[in-house]
Amino acid sequence: MKTFDTTLSQSCEDRFGHNLAARLSDSTQELPNDISERLKAARMQALSKRKVVKLQTASTFNSNGGAATLTGGDWSSSIWTRLGSFVPLLALIAGLLAITMVQEQRRVDELAEVDVELLVDDLPPAAYTDPGFFHFLSANRRD
Repeated sequence: MKTFDTTLSQSCEDRFGHNLAARLSDSTQELPNDISERLKAARMQALSKRKVVKLQTASTFNSNGGAATLTGGDWSSSIWTRLGSFVPLLALIAGLLAITMVQEQRRVDELAEVDVELLVDDLPPAAYTDPGFFHFLSANRRD
């Protein structure tokens, strides 16, 4: 398996970006004035419409043994933020409870099926607990 060096990749990408920007800048000197003015107007229009992305850094870093957590901001700002963080937990618990109930129902159905077979069979249930009966069944399978 090959390992990939990210710092080498980033430096190659940076050099490629700088070279590309330099070539584009060199070729803009040869453009006619009306085209360069239209490009400048389009650039200004694009910059005015761009979305400003605000990154929020983690406000605290908590370390407890081998576990670390980052908390991002004031939790008291919105009750919806707090409730929204518990929705996945509630969905997980509801899913686990549903799986447990389905498995229990299947187990009950299987046990009921075995009980019905025992009660409907010609042999009495005590015959199944007799060690000689198991020997009798294994001897009949060999024949």
